[in-house]
Amino acid sequence: MVKYFSCTGVLKSTWDQVCIAFWQRYPNPYSNHVLTEDIIFREVTPNNCLISRRLMTKTSRAPRWMERYLPKHMASSAYIIEDSIVDPQKKTMTTLTWNISHARLMSVEERCRYQINPENGSWTEVTREAWISSGVYGLTRAIQEFGLARFKKSVTKTMKGFEYVLAKMQGETPSRTLAETATERARETALAAKEKAKDLASHAHKKQYV
Repeated sequence: MVKYFSCTGVLKSTWDQVCIAFWQRYPNPYSNHVLTEDIIFREVTPNNCLISRRLMTKTSRAPRWMERYLPKHMASSAYIIEDSIVDPQKKTMTTLTWNISHARLMSVEERCRYQINPENGSWTEVTREAWISSGVYGLTRAIQEFGLARFKKSVTKTMKGFEYVLAKMQGETPSRTLAETATERARETALAAKEKAKDLASHAHKKQYV
């Protein structure tokens, strides 16, 4: 039994801009889990399609109950293969991504298709599909549910990362990351607490001399 998931999103940039951003996605504040990326194959076909294969290393911390099934050196990282085809005539880009490490434990295959949004020619539509499977007897369902939940979270980060890179490319100020917003709010809270503490200490000091 394989878990299947699909979703469609929109990037408010042209298809050409999205294709350029695709090769400049890393690093960005939403992809700290991507450690390395290497192009291991690339060619242009007779009909001018660009075919590429990349090898990526990502952090992939498994839940504690799953770590017992992994060697220690493999429990925190994963190797990913990404194939892509860019067709400039049809204005489509298709990617196929799958993990080559931990594949027996959990295999995640993802296919994405980037094409011009039919309702707005200046936007790009992203159709994403994923197939999640596991070969661990007795834990298949639990592992697939875990993989599906993690994949859904990664989709949100991937789209935010794309938007961040596109904004920088177009000379705009990228929206702040959640971490930056949280840090600023923490500073504001700490400052307010500090001022309140000073005020309370001042009142306490005055009472001693009343």
